[in-house]
Amino acid sequence: MNRLRDKIAVITGGTSGIGLATARRMMAEGADVVITGRNRETLESAVSELGDRCTGFAGDVSNLDDLDELFALVRGRFGRIDTLFANAGIAPFLPVEQVDEGHFDRLFGINVRGLFFTVQKAIPLLTDGSSVILTASVASETGNPGASVYSATKAAVRSFGRTFAAELSPRGIRVNVISPGLVITPLFEKIGMNEDDVAGLSEMVSQRTPMGRPGRPEEIAAAVAFLASDDASYVSGSDLPADGGLVQV
Repeated sequence: MNRLRDKIAVITGGTSGIGLATARRMMAEGADVVITGRNRETLESAVSELGDRCTGFAGDVSNLDDLDELFALVRGRFGRIDTLFANAGIAPFLPVEQVDEGHFDRLFGINVRGLFFTVQKAIPLLTDGSSVILTASVASETGNPGASVYSATKAAVRSFGRTFAAELSPRGIRVNVISPGLVITPLFEKIGMNEDDVAGLSEMVSQRTPMGRPGRPEEIAAAVAFLASDDASYVSGSDLPADGGLVQV
């Protein structure tokens, strides 16, 4: 398929997991991609894997100067954005009584503030009729212990999706949200979970999921590619759950 042929896609948090899988999928469908990540070594590895039609940018979405540099790079190299996948986020979990100001501010700084200003600063480069996709989570709809702050950030992302869709609709820009369920990615290692922890979480969630297993990054990437393509030309303001039925059944 070449649904994204000659399109320019920007993917924040594109060096591993869902972001990297989406970069692969979009390139397979014809797009040139710009990926971002905070870890330069991981970024260089991802760019090397993806090849010449991938451009990497090392930066933190919670740093507005970094965002300015990112979009200056995109403007200079491509002059436009056809798809923006605002995917960068973190997911440390803590019980309510253990949450301190630093934990709270870091989660909201990246997952909410960073996402908001990623979209805001991209708007001058977005082409009319382009697609914006925001990564939320089905956690925004549930009351999972230990996920109070994380879930609240993802509920904010869902709210942004509605408002952005309304504000950008006069230019034909579609804004949608993708809400994954449990997907096993390197994110779990980054928050300090070992293999046994991940296996236990996977087993617990699988028992509650009608499809009986976690999702794969490639499955989320396929849904994102759909939302980016003209196949979703009449889809805007939606929240697409990709959770194996976890909170839908």
